[in-house]
Parts: sequence; structure tokens; C-alpha cells
Amino acid sequence: MRHALLAAAAAFTLPAAAQEAQRPLFEAGAFGGGALLPDYPAAGQSHLRAIALPWLIFRGDVLRSDERGVRGRMYRDEDLELTLNFNGALGTRSSENRARDGMPDLDWLGEVGPSLRWVVWRNTESRSRITLETPIRAVFSTDFERIRYRGYVFAPEVAIERFGLVFDESRARLGIGPIFASGRLMDYWYHVGRDHVRPGRRAYDASGGYLGLRLQFSYRVPVTERLSVTLGGRLENFSGATNSDSPLFRSEFNATLVGGVSFTLYRSEATIASAAEPFD
Repeated sequence: MRHALLAAAAAFTLPAAAQEAQRPLFEAGAFGGGALLPDYPAAGQSHLRAIALPWLIFRGDVLRSDERGVRGRMYRDEDLELTLNFNGALGTRSSENRARDGMPDLDWLGEVGPSLRWVVWRNTESRSRITLETPIRAVFSTDFERIRYRGYVFAPEVAIERFGLVFDESRARLGIGPIFASGRLMDYWYHVGRDHVRPGRRAYDASGGYLGLRLQFSYRVPVTERLSVTLGGRLENFSGATNSDSPLFRSEFNATLVGGVSFTLYRSEATIASAAEPFD
């Protein structure tokens, strides 16, 4: 899945050493770089793509927009946070993919749903923590003319985060977890209708269930007060996937790599007391 693009491109916050600081309530900027992205989960092809994305940070008590995406905080204490999360992914042209040639394009995807996040362990001396996140999101596709519901995805993840790895104000994150999707969403990727049957591509009706195992990382280093470098990636294994017998299932491994530069263009004069721990 192509969500690594949005996750890796996002800017990270200050290290945990800053217990409580006045930071801008609102920031805006841009990310530019490149990515190697698989066309869809278990695709046999990937493509290099240039990236130019705007980003926003809003540090409200309820509505937040930062390196963890756009979310609404419904509950939080020191170690638990329940939020309404949003996510997204880029589309794919079927004409550029041999397995999907002659089939409809895969449109841009948007996701929305609740997520419970638990800080399982933290160490202030090493500025590290382990978190467990359990997002379940409804998925929608759009060609910018209409929006269609595509089912839902459940992707729990255990992650370790480290502040100040190599560089003092850097932030590193490594996460791993399984991915499960509904039959409707699996159909979006793996269904082959009779109108699209070709030699080597038989009709297929996908089922909901296990999609694969995802290992992902991100590393962000501030260069100046407004400029930072971000590197992110993802390795996905689809062994044992529910729809591994689909003619569109072409590879048990997908790799994603994203890199680029993030630049802050605007910071509001209004500030808010915001700590980097535990849920910034």
C-alpha cells in the first residue's frame, strides 16, 4: 500500500528533552522529494515518482494535524489516546502495470476511523518509547469527480521511537504489524471481472481477511530551524495472504522508499504549550 508516502513525508516534532515549550499553534510548509512505490499491495511492479506535497501542523487540544496525520482527540491521558484518524494513498494507472493492463485505474484513496494508541514503555534517559496502535479505518476512493466506499482496513502496529539517534534533534521510528482488509477493499485490488479476463488473467472474486505483514521505518533530521531531511521506507510480506491465488497477486514482497526535504513556509504568532511527550 502506498501510505508510506504520506507517513514518511511528514515532519517530526522536537525531542522529548523539551518537556514543555511554547510552539506555534499553526505551521504550514511543503515537502519535495522522490519515492519508489509499488503499484498496489503484492504488485509485481513499482514506479519512481516525484513528490510535491503541502503539509499543515495544527496543535489544538482536540483537532491535531502533525507527523502522525490529521486526527481528532476523543480521549487521552499520560499513556492512552483515542483519536479519529485520517490517512490517504496515491492512485495507479492500470496502463502502466502489466497485470492490470486494460482494467480500470486505481484511484486515490482516503481513510477515516478511530485508533487507540498506548505507550507501552518509555525510557527518559535513552529518549525512547514503545507504542501500540490499533487503527481501523473506512476506505474511500476518488477520481475527483465522485467518491466511492471501498470497505475497511485494520492495521495494528507495535513501534519503537527514538529521539536523538545520531543527531541530537533527530527522530527515528520502526514499526511492525499485520494488515487485515474487508472483502470489498480486497476486491478493489484483486477482483477480475469477466469483462477483463485475458490469457493469464482469469476471473477472480476476492475475499476479506489477511493481507500481509508490514515493517516500516522513518528518520527525520532537522538541518535548520525551518529545513529538515526525511527518509522513510516500508517492506511488506504477503506470504499466506487470503487472496494470494488472484491473477493480480504478483509478488510476496513489496518495498517502498521515500526521501526528500521538508521546509516550513509559515508559523503563526499564536503559540501553545506543547510537550513532545507523550502524544505530540
